Amino acid sequence: MNLTGIQLLSRRRMTAKDSFRSFCATLAAIVVLLSGISSARPESVQAPILWDSRERLAKPDLSGIDRLRFLTTTDFPPFNYLDGEGRLSGLHVDLARAICAELALTDKCQIQALPWNELEPALAKGDGEAIIAGIAVNAENRSKFAFSRPYLQFPARFVMARPKAVAEPLAETLSGKRVGVVAGSAHERFLRDRFSPVEVLRYERQEDMLADLKAAKIDAAFSDGMRLAFWLSSTDAAGCCRFVGGPYLAPDYLGGGLAIAVPPNSHELATAFDAALQQISAKGIFAELYLRYFPVSFY
Repeated sequence: MNLTGIQLLSRRRMTAKDSFRSFCATLAAIVVLLSGISSARPESVQAPILWDSRERLAKPDLSGIDRLRFLTTTDFPPFNYLDGEGRLSGLHVDLARAICAELALTDKCQIQALPWNELEPALAKGDGEAIIAGIAVNAENRSKFAFSRPYLQFPARFVMARPKAVAEPLAETLSGKRVGVVAGSAHERFLRDRFSPVEVLRYERQEDMLADLKAAKIDAAFSDGMRLAFWLSSTDAAGCCRFVGGPYLAPDYLGGGLAIAVPPNSHELATAFDAALQQISAKGIFAELYLRYFPVSFY
């Protein structure tokens, strides 16, 4: 599969449709603004391993498939976006390629970019076989789609100023310290439930929380690891801080992560994606792709 075969039907920003999409809408702006990435090498280059390489996953026979069309968007950097030359790029694009190669379907693969609100109708009409664009894996969407297993989850992380950084167990080492969190967020609920000895300071905006962390007005900040990773690598952070403890994976609080959506009657295809994703993980391909787009790992 090559990018010359991509059908790019829209370049405009798409409308958020669910809570996960809304979360990533602000990330798009963050990525665009990161024109001045810090040249410092990341302290941690760990990639997530969500698959047990010893598990035996059957790979269904897909030889009868005429085409495997992945539907995505262009407004979800660094997962799918238009690069400086107008080419569809991102982790999802490269992952789709890897899946096609693992399933020996490279010659039958296509990636088609659509506006966000056209993805679901296109899949329902048979204009695509799978959506790889960050559709939330929740009860509502499970009634409309079948999903692969998650290939990426978003952990919660703490960040602290380098001179004040503490080690695990954070429930003890952070006891009594002032920890910032976005008010009303899932991270606030997790923080209060799991780290009750800390003093919680609520912020309406993450930017204000991180500014106070940098100014030593709070001892730590607790938020989404991916957002924090982009901040840590930015000129705004200026190398002030680093991750401590974690990562904390909590699907009950933070959602199920990213998965590939297929029509509800396409369980065989979802099973094939699971088998391919497991092998992509076992061969180190996913780690390579992850670190390409997230040089400061949020794991």
